[in-house]
Amino acid sequence: MPIVPDMPDVPAGGGDGDQDVDRGAARLSGPLFRDETTPPTPQEPMSSAAPQPAPAPPSAPQQKKSAGRDLGAAIGVGVGLGAVIIASLFIVKAVFVGVIAVAVVVGLWELTSRLEERKGIKAPLVPLAVGGAAMVVAGYVRGAEGAWVAMALTALAVLVWRMTEPPEGYLKDVTAGVFAAFYVPFLATFVAMMLTADDGAWRVLTFLILTVVSDTGAYAIGWRFGKHKLAPRISPGKTREGLVGAVTFAMAAGVLCMQFLIDDGTWWQGLVMGACVAASATLGDLGESMIKRDLGIKDMGTLLPGHGGIMDRLDSLLPTAPVVWLLLVLFVGS
Repeated sequence: MPIVPDMPDVPAGGGDGDQDVDRGAARLSGPLFRDETTPPTPQEPMSSAAPQPAPAPPSAPQQKKSAGRDLGAAIGVGVGLGAVIIASLFIVKAVFVGVIAVAVVVGLWELTSRLEERKGIKAPLVPLAVGGAAMVVAGYVRGAEGAWVAMALTALAVLVWRMTEPPEGYLKDVTAGVFAAFYVPFLATFVAMMLTADDGAWRVLTFLILTVVSDTGAYAIGWRFGKHKLAPRISPGKTREGLVGAVTFAMAAGVLCMQFLIDDGTWWQGLVMGACVAASATLGDLGESMIKRDLGIKDMGTLLPGHGGIMDRLDSLLPTAPVVWLLLVLFVGS
């Protein structure tokens, strides 16, 4: 999963607001009026000499860019999660399906909890969690057909479960529940469907690498060269230069992955896939940023130190999964 922390929102002008506060504090520490002198200490005799002007306050140090998160914790957690994913992916496929199901259930818990806390929307978690886990398993066992059937049954379960409570807010609660079922478990099901191919482990690894590299390219180039905002009303930290970095890095990684990891893959397919992954990952990140802005929160949770919650790491992965699955089916078959 992506371990790159989100771009910080650095104020324009290099932190002039902080400098103004520092200068104000410096003025308050000196004489209140221009003709007022600082009284001498008891050890110093009164002098008839003209009062000396107060020394100029030291200029505040220029604000530097920072990652905005604990990078040590973020890297450590990311490496740990990566080790669990890779081990389960290449040792026993069924264990990796279980990892997906657990991530889905935790993500649903975070999303429904924030909806209730911030908006008073009570999307029923029990049918969502059970149906979401069943959706992932159905996609792995029965493919796309099984995933759609499980999605429909989960939506029906949400409608029925909510009937056990008063009718006030019924429509918004079930609407949020159906949205959560599609947004988290249904999109994650495409990762399980990738796994069913003969080279399924390598397909999933390609999907993860491209998404991580896209996020890394966006962060590295945006942090160093970013000047033009991409979507300031949604995510002020994202820049057009960062998007160029995401596309460039993902296309380069796509060429390598399709050439060396995917059976019958070619370099030009990697270029196409890398560009599509960069677009879907960016849109997914912006989509979750939109949700968090509407809820008035910075992170979906605090489960992962340095990262936020599970949903804060799934934001670019979820919408990218169906894109990679479809392109792989078109390029090399299922």
